[in-house]
Order: sequence, then C-alpha cells, then structure tokens
Amino acid sequence: MAKVTGFIEYGRGKQPYRPVAERLQDWGQVIAPWEPTALTKQAARCMDCGIPFCHQGCPLGNLIPDWNDLVYRDRWREAIDRLHATNNFPEFTGTLCPAPCEGSCVLGINDNPVTIKAVELAIIDRAFESGWVTPRCPRQETGKRIAVIGSGPAGLAAAQQLRRAGHKVVVFERDDRLGGLLRYGIPEFKMEKRVLDRRLDQMRVEGVEFRTSSNVGVNVDAIQLTAEFDAVLLAGGATAPRDLPLPGRDLQGVYFAMEYLTLQNRRLEGDQIPDSQFISAKDKHVVIIGGGDTGADCLGTVHRHAAREVAQLEIMPRPPELRAADNPWPEWPRIYRTSSAHEEGGARVYAVSTKRFVDDGHGRVKALEVVDVEVTSKDGRLTITEVPNSVRAIPCDLALLAMGFVGPDRPLIEQLGVKITERGNVWRDKNWMTSVAGVFTAGDMQRGQSLIVWAIAEGRSAARGVDQFLMGSSDLPAPL
Repeated sequence: MAKVTGFIEYGRGKQPYRPVAERLQDWGQVIAPWEPTALTKQAARCMDCGIPFCHQGCPLGNLIPDWNDLVYRDRWREAIDRLHATNNFPEFTGTLCPAPCEGSCVLGINDNPVTIKAVELAIIDRAFESGWVTPRCPRQETGKRIAVIGSGPAGLAAAQQLRRAGHKVVVFERDDRLGGLLRYGIPEFKMEKRVLDRRLDQMRVEGVEFRTSSNVGVNVDAIQLTAEFDAVLLAGGATAPRDLPLPGRDLQGVYFAMEYLTLQNRRLEGDQIPDSQFISAKDKHVVIIGGGDTGADCLGTVHRHAAREVAQLEIMPRPPELRAADNPWPEWPRIYRTSSAHEEGGARVYAVSTKRFVDDGHGRVKALEVVDVEVTSKDGRLTITEVPNSVRAIPCDLALLAMGFVGPDRPLIEQLGVKITERGNVWRDKNWMTSVAGVFTAGDMQRGQSLIVWAIAEGRSAARGVDQFLMGSSDLPAPL
C-alpha cells in the first residue's frame, strides 16, 4: 500500500483542466497534466482497505492498489508494467472511462474516493514520454489466421492479445480510418487522435494487419472470411442509433449525434467537407436530446462551433448530489455529475419529454414542443407521466438525437446467421463463441451499449476463448 495515513492527511484533488476561455478557442484535449507532487499525494490516499473493492468495480481487474503504491514510491517503470498486465490501453480508459473503480473504492464509504483514473492516466503518459511502451512481438508463430471485425476498443484489445499469442491477425474496419467510435465518435477535445494513432503504430510493428473500408457483410463477404480464416471475432459494436419517431422527425436540422460528431472529426482529420454537407451549430439555437456522455460530447462540440444557445434535455429527473438510500456503496453512484462540456455552458433540462419537432413552414425545424414529466418506480418498473398544462416550445434550429444505441447493424450478423438475444445482441456461450462454430464475439456487439472498460475486458477475454479454441489451451489472461 501507499502511505499509511495518506487518506487522513490528504483530500481528493480535482482533475486539472485547461481554462474554459482558452480551450473553447481550439480542439485540443481539455485535460491538463497533474503537478507531480500533487499526484503523489493522490496516490498516497490509497488505504490499507484489506479487500480492494476497486478490483470488483473494474471489469479489467486492474491492480489498482499496486500501482498506486508504486507511484507514491516513485517507481513508475514498475507501475506501467502492473498497469499493462491487465489493460492494453490505459490511455483510453484513463481518459474516457467513467471510473467504476472509484465508485467501489472503500474510502468512498465515508469520504471522497481515490483519484484512480488520474493516476492511471499519469502512469501511461509517463511511460510513453519515457519510451517504455514498445512493441511486443510474438516469440513464435502458430500458423493460425484470425479475422477481427471492428477496430474499436474490443477489437483492438483482442487483436493485440491474439497477435502476441503468435496468431496472424487481420482487423477489418468498415470506415476509411481505424478506431471505430474512438476515431469518429469521441471529440478531439476529449481524446486527441494522436493517442489512438500511436497505439495503432505499435500494433502494426507487432504484426497486426489492418484493412480499412472493409464493411464485412456489405463489400466483404462474411461467409468467405469464415472459409479463409481459422476463426472470426465479431467486435463491430452497437452502432444502430436509437431514433425518436415523432411528428417532424424528417425536418431539416434534425440529426443523430453521430452524424454531427463524425463530420467534425473528419474535418479535423483533414477531410475537405463542403459547408453544404457539414452540420454546423454556429449562431444556432441547439437542442440536444439525451443527457448521457454522447450528449455531453455534442455539447462540447456545439460550444466550439459558437452556437447562440444550447440546451441538453433528459427525460429522467435530476440526480441527487449524494448517493440515495437505495444506491449504497459499492454500487455505481447515481449522482449529479458535471463534465468539462457542462462547465463550458449550456442549460441542462431534466424531467422533460419531446412531443414533436415544429416546422418553420419551409421544411426546417424551428422549435421543439416539450412537456414536463414525472417519473415513478414500482417493482423495478418506471412509469412516465406528463405533467398537466406543462407543454411549451423551445427554440431550435438544430436538434441532435443522443439517446444511445439499440444494437449492432444487421447485414453482417444476418449473413453469418448467428443467433440473436431477446435484446437484439449477438448471442455467445461462456467461451465467447457464437452459435456458429469458429465465430466469436465481444464488446457492445454482444453486450449492448456499454463502457470502454467493458469493451477492452471483453476483447481480452474473447481472445483467450479464440486462442483456446485454436490451440486446445491458452496462457492469455481473461478478466471476465
């Protein structure tokens, strides 16, 4: 453990961010580095808790007390080895994960939890700066060939693990660039794409082959892949967005969040997108429907487009500041949170439901008609009731639908004929194999929309399942 009395002597620090006025002028990452002494104190807060529930909170099973102690003792090289033992991409989780480990921190029972995520990110940043992150090529080749479909966090984690086991791995990505939502869904200010590119460069040196613009099930035959490869891993994510089929949905100015975010990310990648095809929020009244992370990503992007006004709508009531009685530790705390995008401005409107998109008379949206709602729960079932006489209009030139995703796209799974669950996800057995022999799955494609840390954990676990299927046994670790 770190300092015995650290959790008594030091309070939880706040992640440093670049000043709002500065960061709104560019697309650079908003997170600022910790001052080393301050970070050491944060690591020192990790207490001798006996049973580290942070392990239970983290799907990857990260060895959190170990590397907190090593950071406190200034043994950073050993810390990155401990971190990489369970996580292929700590720079992704250290930036994008909501940190369920912190929700399970024992210190959080009666105090603020340890800043686990901040220490994790500092370790991997220090490792890259120091040249400690180097390719790990396999010691011997197995002669087996594996196709990984999807280059998001689940696909990349599985591909790296399988390559390090000595298999020939080819990753198929439907977009023109690699990374899935990491590339086109996550805004640059949240994670700069150089962070993704340096990992992809490492994997290329390790021997992973990438094929872009390869939409398996559309322009690449899925059945042919099963014939050419010894195993196939489906890791295409849950990419079908949840729609809002209300009157006026087809008006100009109403878009899915990913349509909006993708175009902005493409411009930053250097694509020449004509203004007539680009979705801009400049000088517009913007309404974001959905109060989650994707909605916050839209919010930060809208601010940088210099919108006139922006509101983010959420159908659920405003969460409490502290844990409610029915939300005890070590459950994930369902509390009010403020992201960097919320700090930059905009209104957050809770307990409201959209009724229709209002036409300006020329086929464009000019307002949203909304109504206040009351949400009640009985026997685990939610009931949403409109509040009488609360219907009103909100000015809106641009409406962004950020209500999550409902499952994987169909062409691939229909072509393969894999079994689907009642929720519309790809079914798998305990070894991560689908109903089709030799075809495996991991990540949001089989789990449904979830966290990046779950995607990486499932990619690692599925890699072990594939390796065991091909070789009869496996030395690859499996967190799940």
